[in-house]
Amino acid sequence: MNKISLIPIVALLLLVFASGTVNAQNRKAGINSAAFLKVGVGARQVGLGSAVTSFNNDVTNMFWNPAGVALRNEMGQASFTYNSWIAGITQNAFAASYNMEGVGTIGVGVMTFGISGIQADRDVYPGNAVLQALQIDQGSSGTYDYMDLMFQVTYSRYIIERLALGASVKFISEKIDDQNASAVAFDLGSVYNIGSSNWNIGARISNLGSDIKFYDYAHPIPLTFSIGTSMTPVQFGDNSITFALDAVKPQDGQQYYYTGMEYNYSNMVFVRGGWKVNYSNFGLAADGVDEGTSQRQGIRTSLEKGTLGAGLRIPLSEYVVSFDYAYTLFTALDDVHRITLHFSMK
Repeated sequence: MNKISLIPIVALLLLVFASGTVNAQNRKAGINSAAFLKVGVGARQVGLGSAVTSFNNDVTNMFWNPAGVALRNEMGQASFTYNSWIAGITQNAFAASYNMEGVGTIGVGVMTFGISGIQADRDVYPGNAVLQALQIDQGSSGTYDYMDLMFQVTYSRYIIERLALGASVKFISEKIDDQNASAVAFDLGSVYNIGSSNWNIGARISNLGSDIKFYDYAHPIPLTFSIGTSMTPVQFGDNSITFALDAVKPQDGQQYYYTGMEYNYSNMVFVRGGWKVNYSNFGLAADGVDEGTSQRQGIRTSLEKGTLGAGLRIPLSEYVVSFDYAYTLFTALDDVHRITLHFSMK
């Protein structure tokens, strides 16, 4: 084994070593701040069950694995995603990348997540100057807004023919009414193409950064480690079937396994499906309630069922335009719809 072939193995081992932070600082579920970072970006990515750690050549992957942004045969890409999330919350994400010859691929991304016009229920003490001075909530409007913001810069490049490494630096801000807090975080990732059947392996660590503090309470952002693989073992003419699998370990939760499949017809029409093992309900008709025990009745253990998606790719003279859609099924909550417009420049 020569030195070059050792590089992808070393890169993956470094990410695995870094993931020790995830397990060493394992915390109870539900205490992370900036939970909006857990909401997937990109209709194609979500349609594949979020099993996209090993995917490459897609600017939207900067929100998952920064190594997947690296371009080789294109000058640049851009994408916009709209997500009609639960409870009237909306998510918007924009990403753009440019391939600088001899340097690598530079990308920028912006994501917003929030809702406006929430009815305010304030504790006020009219006529009591002493209590008013001690009051934490100084807002006076009848409604308030909740808005999360994330801005990132991503750099990725192929350091050898089949191995791409990438890193992102992110600024994260949360604002509720007249209160706001912020944090800085980093993502690291790698994607290696084995060669046969477009077989990729990848690893990433996301949201390695500072806590977000409101008043006197600081909480960590959702640190996550993932390794994944994808391959296209079935190919006939311009048609193919791709399978993907990710093992995902969040800091504040148990081990998850994301699975996805994509059928490609003539490199123009795509049909996708995804499932999160140990996360989603078993069966699209399931209600998410376990069997219970001798000591208790069954309880709801999951809200998400699975994802379905489709895509259309339209090649033009100098550009390629893609439209992707993803549908996520939930129990007890509204189902979620995502759309993504993607542009590639040759």
